[in-house]
Amino acid sequence: MEQRELICINCPLGCPLTVSLQDGEVVKVAGNTCPRGEAYARKECTNPTRIVTSTVRVQGGHLPVVSVKTASDIPKGKMEACVKELKNITVPAPVHIGDILLKNAAGTGVNIIATKDVL
Repeated sequence: MEQRELICINCPLGCPLTVSLQDGEVVKVAGNTCPRGEAYARKECTNPTRIVTSTVRVQGGHLPVVSVKTASDIPKGKMEACVKELKNITVPAPVHIGDILLKNAAGTGVNIIATKDVL
């Protein structure tokens, strides 16, 4: 049986988690003080996802770049492809918070949105 040690990131407690896996399936989660810890451990060991944050170039704005993020989490394995797509994008000013700057990033179905105004 495989054991993985994690630190839960769902709340400020940062519980140390021990996850037991059998044939890639989570059998047991120990160390969590709330149900969110168990859910986090199960997801992290079977289908890890992340929010991607980066910047995109802006043409004609008061700043040369705008901060961006994925609208929701994407599979961890798609992060590099997502960032590579962002490297090739330049958007015209003005850019507003929440504007979709890239649809379906890296084929994930998740959009990239602006997190700042650039006028």
